Amino acid sequence: MNAPVTAASPTPTTALDVAAERARTPGCATGHHFNAAGAALPATDTVDAVIAHLRAESLYGGYEAAKLAAADLAAVYAHTATLLGVDADEVALVESATAGWQRVVSALRLRPGDRVLAARSSYVSSALHLLAAERDTGVRVEVLPNGPDGATDLEALERALRAGPAALVTAAHVPTSSGLVEPAAGIGTLAAAHGVPFLLDATQSLGQLPVDMAALGCDLLIGTGRKFLRAPRGTGLLAVRRPLLDTLAPHAPDVRGARWTAERSWELAPDARRFELWEAAHALRLGLGSALADLHTLGPGGVFAYLAALATTLRARLGALPGVRVTDPPAAGGAIVTFVVDGLDAGEVQRRLALRRVHLIAVPADHGRWDMDPRGLAKVVRASVHVYTDDGDLDALVEAVAEISSGTRGTGPAVSVPSPSPTRAPSPATAPAGSPAAVPTGRPAVRRHDVVVVGLGVHGSAALRQLAERGLDALGLEQFALGHDLGSSHGATRMIRRAYPHPDWDGLVDTAHRAWAELEEASKTRLIEVTGGLYAAPQDRPDPLRGPGCREVGPAEAGRIFTGLRLPEGFTAVHDPAAGIIDARETLRAQLALAERAGARIADRTPVIGWSPDADGVVVRTAAGEVHARRLVLCAGPWTSHQLPSLASHLTVTRIVNAYFAADPLGPLGRGGLGSFSVDLPEGLLYGFPAADGRGLKAGLDSGPAWDPEAVRPTATEDELALLAGAVARVLPGAGPVTESLTCLYTMTADRRFLVGEVPGVPQALVASACSGHGFKFGPAIGAALADLVCGLPRPDLGFLSPARLAPGGAR
Repeated sequence: MNAPVTAASPTPTTALDVAAERARTPGCATGHHFNAAGAALPATDTVDAVIAHLRAESLYGGYEAAKLAAADLAAVYAHTATLLGVDADEVALVESATAGWQRVVSALRLRPGDRVLAARSSYVSSALHLLAAERDTGVRVEVLPNGPDGATDLEALERALRAGPAALVTAAHVPTSSGLVEPAAGIGTLAAAHGVPFLLDATQSLGQLPVDMAALGCDLLIGTGRKFLRAPRGTGLLAVRRPLLDTLAPHAPDVRGARWTAERSWELAPDARRFELWEAAHALRLGLGSALADLHTLGPGGVFAYLAALATTLRARLGALPGVRVTDPPAAGGAIVTFVVDGLDAGEVQRRLALRRVHLIAVPADHGRWDMDPRGLAKVVRASVHVYTDDGDLDALVEAVAEISSGTRGTGPAVSVPSPSPTRAPSPATAPAGSPAAVPTGRPAVRRHDVVVVGLGVHGSAALRQLAERGLDALGLEQFALGHDLGSSHGATRMIRRAYPHPDWDGLVDTAHRAWAELEEASKTRLIEVTGGLYAAPQDRPDPLRGPGCREVGPAEAGRIFTGLRLPEGFTAVHDPAAGIIDARETLRAQLALAERAGARIADRTPVIGWSPDADGVVVRTAAGEVHARRLVLCAGPWTSHQLPSLASHLTVTRIVNAYFAADPLGPLGRGGLGSFSVDLPEGLLYGFPAADGRGLKAGLDSGPAWDPEAVRPTATEDELALLAGAVARVLPGAGPVTESLTCLYTMTADRRFLVGEVPGVPQALVASACSGHGFKFGPAIGAALADLVCGLPRPDLGFLSPARLAPGGAR
């Protein structure tokens, strides 16, 4: 019989700062994550370490980058050795726990008749390897029984060891299928007493339980980086203690682990590197090193204490729910909790939890037959906590499981939105059956979301899509009907170009072009037509345009490029062959469709009456009730000053006139003789597009009167159209009369740079606005940037657009 196993844990030397761990774990913004036993959320430092080395490889080459990182790579071995209580030369870095298992077991050179004593906790890959060896080489695999507590029966193990020589004893410290903690030290003591090597699979215990090889009596150990160590996937470790290490030889030596000394002879590396391969993902190994350093900083004892206490609480709370059965054996402890819901397949429970943004995994019996079959379990739901798990996460999981088990909420997500206007029928994603949005209550509802996006023009719809695709519960609010013509994103076309006066823009320009290509691929819609562009100004302009792939051309060459354009005397132009025309209307449709497909909720005709910070979140007030969210993203365009009065003095809303002019689409003002263009004239910046689609040449002047977006907006006046027509006649002599006109609103800053970033003094709110007539071309990229910032990912490349530059003492 085994001694009782408890969840008792060492007393941490310092309290674990869970808020700090969440702050450095961007994934906490995308839901409630309970899959550390599968692949834990990495910290920002770990991700940065991987990316930094990949960049070094791109700059210097793979071999050179490895030399530069030699000290940091060596530190990975030192960190691993400290964690395991071994010497650094007893550690090998491998690609996965399975790779380590296969190499070390093959090095044992098991022969026909050799007995392998395997615990029922063994992982599927390990069991399959042993069973294949039994079939192919005659090894005898004996599966050890469990005691009443569900752990390996130590008395049965001792009887098996006394029954005859054994070649190996193996167990998983913690199995994949439950929160069991095997009595590893007891197993190690018995194996050592009989002179049998003990191989411990520490895949599920490294990072959550103390794992000292000497204290546990294990000779061989394998583990992975992706689970509780919080390292990247594709990392693993293998440790072999001496004197056993000196007796093992890999079946297939690699140049990393051996030296070719003569034509038919070689020497193995004197240490555990003999199990390594030359080819390795150095970036991932550096990520492993960063994660190990984090664990040492936190203190493994403190981590163990926190996780054990949290899982004990979760186990008790789930076990108290009607219709829920916790399936962990009595010997459970540590960070893993498994359960089933009566009448529901565990995979279906996982799916329904995912709809509520609670992420965990269902483990089938074929991942742990030796453990699950005797317990009559076909599949279990597995939840695993980590240092970034807080009480709010536990509440979300328990409440969601309670809803699912009670059957009162159906299969839809447990979220709701303000009721849409009667003129817009709610889609299934907008008002799920049984949600409060579909059930009148007679009083204003209080609704909670991860993030609310206010304004669904080009930037708001892009942000909503990105946030939803990252798994956030995102709600988009639009004060008018979708696709309205009252703001800055309506109309048929917009310009895209690379030419800008300052290098600050170059990175964002490149990012935008990639983002447009990605949006076209995702939406299966052609959104950009490349026409090339010419952007002209007086040759003595103090801040001439330039940009990646652009070049300056004189009037004669400009006339050859665009035969329909005539530059005034003293003008030069910048030619951008990659410039083109954006289909603005289809862009908005595509982004909103992708957002809804990813699970975003949209409520149009829902004006925001006001909003205010609320602790670490925000409260958004609408006529349909209050909405609570962790983050607010304001993309209100001309109404930005209404939502952010503190920025009103820095923003000017301007009414702009555009018009179509009669022109032959097959002539010099059609696509054959013209592309996107602008000419900086005394009347203002004239811009436009060639004639197409039977609507003629489109042109506009980037100037106009200041305007209140709440005021009635009249159509273009005769004087405004005459001014525009005169400017067109100067540089596009083939244009005919005006055939139609439209107006829109620009929101301008003094430096004509955008506002993208935190609202000064309110870090839980972000703003993207003041796009000054040239923001549409960056729409998908700005949406991705806003999603990054919501998720806690730094975007130092956007510092030049920070709203802080407008605040007193703000950055410049």
